[in-house]
Amino acid sequence: MSLRPRPAGEVPESTVRVARAAFPKGCLAMRVRDELGPLFEDEQFAEVFPARGGPGLSPGMLALVSVLQFAEGLSDRQAADAVRGRIDWKYGLALELTDPGFDFSVLSEFRDRLIRGGIEHRMLETVLERCSRLGLLRAGGRQRTDSTHILAAVRTLNRMEFVGETLRCALEALAAAAPDWLAERISSDVVKRYGARVDAYRFPTGADARTRWAQAVGADGFALLEAIYAPTAPAWLQQIPAVQILRVAWVQQYHRDDKGVRWREAGDLPPGRARLSSPYDPDAHYGVKRGSGWCGYKVHLSETCDEEGPHLITHVATTNACTGDIEMTPLVHTALERRGLLPGEHVVDAGYISAALIVSAQSAYDVDLLGPVGADTTGQIRTQAGVAQEDFTVDWDGHRVICPRGAISISWSDQRKSNGTAITQVRFSGTDCDPCPIRGQCTRSAGGTYGRTLTLLTRPLQQVLDARRREQQTQEWKDRYAIRAGIEATISQAVRGTAIRRTRYLGLPKTALGHVFTATAINLIRLDAWWTGTPRGPTRVSHLTRLATDLGLAA
Repeated sequence: MSLRPRPAGEVPESTVRVARAAFPKGCLAMRVRDELGPLFEDEQFAEVFPARGGPGLSPGMLALVSVLQFAEGLSDRQAADAVRGRIDWKYGLALELTDPGFDFSVLSEFRDRLIRGGIEHRMLETVLERCSRLGLLRAGGRQRTDSTHILAAVRTLNRMEFVGETLRCALEALAAAAPDWLAERISSDVVKRYGARVDAYRFPTGADARTRWAQAVGADGFALLEAIYAPTAPAWLQQIPAVQILRVAWVQQYHRDDKGVRWREAGDLPPGRARLSSPYDPDAHYGVKRGSGWCGYKVHLSETCDEEGPHLITHVATTNACTGDIEMTPLVHTALERRGLLPGEHVVDAGYISAALIVSAQSAYDVDLLGPVGADTTGQIRTQAGVAQEDFTVDWDGHRVICPRGAISISWSDQRKSNGTAITQVRFSGTDCDPCPIRGQCTRSAGGTYGRTLTLLTRPLQQVLDARRREQQTQEWKDRYAIRAGIEATISQAVRGTAIRRTRYLGLPKTALGHVFTATAINLIRLDAWWTGTPRGPTRVSHLTRLATDLGLAA
């Protein structure tokens, strides 16, 4: 199927007449066409279509259909039906009323082309570029970023369920792809154990019995892998995706040596971001944040938050569920710089910020990274009478620290943490600390050669960290930072309006593309609200809170 770009035409007169009669006040699809014109052009997608072959459908039309589909939370079949039967969509797509539309499977093929071509963000970038030309978006303002968890389109499995279902999945794939080969290597016991889904039967009772069950499954899996990788077996069996997943899963979950097959202990498992969680979606991993765990992904949304314009999503990134927010901050800045949309002030929560990122954002991108840095969590600061690290005077040039009582450190040692972060460890003499009258408020050391110990970052980072810790205690900083809370409304809109919380696809690439469509759809919805003068929704206040405020009883 080849692409033969067609110029964007005007909306047919008959479609205009009927749509205006049906929607005298307009609607989303119609206003997008009226305000932005033909939003996506065929030439934008020419690189993902071959030059030869039969003519295909307009990719510009399919891109807009996909965005409208996510704006209304429709399935592929429902979106294709909307193209055939809805007047407002025909207006937005500039189609004749008699246009028969297309088969719903075309949308899936279009998404595959976008992923293979690496142009998943093109729809979002097109909308942002159009808004920039209209003066609705500019660099240098304020933006905010936050993330939320995304549930995979597979059920969450514990370890025993996972290994049982992984082996069953491989047997199912082999039964379909190589039934004759598999028939010679299975028995009635294998069919009995793995014929039904693992959640259809009860596991043995007791830890020892369950361990034996898991080891038996491990032995069955290794026996199957040995048969597949035997020199006499067809080589193509090794390329079956379910077999490859089985091989990786068994390396992660089991030991095998001269003592036999053994179930790995919890501390001997690979890290979460590398460990498989489902045989049906190898990209989905189990993540934990603030005590809540989920199997799936994480999406990071960045949006403008200046009052004089619409709040538009400028960047969306989908990651492994185990990826820390702090890893995304420089990547977000790089992406925004490439689009010419770097903010002057970037408001984030504590997960996206550190002293090093504050310095690098300012020096590399001229961005003021605004967010709360971690508080001093030493034992001394947890008691009101404790002597905090900020009470000490650091002489950076002289490589010494002076305590509140005038004692001078005796040791200044430059070191590195296991993650490569440069630190300085400062120690005071036990001779100075032991007789000190406030020793109990300053150090818990047992006495001896050394007393109080301090750990400092490098000079520029420590100074930034100390300054931010002092600044974020002021009411002025808190008022400035209060705007960050608005990103929660964006996440709420994405969850309620586009069902972003649970992905409809398997795999990270398709999930990420779905989030790009979601972000683009939210931008069109917000542009529609801006064009019609619809005010932003106010913060919801419960009746009890409102009554307490009226009575002066607010907490």
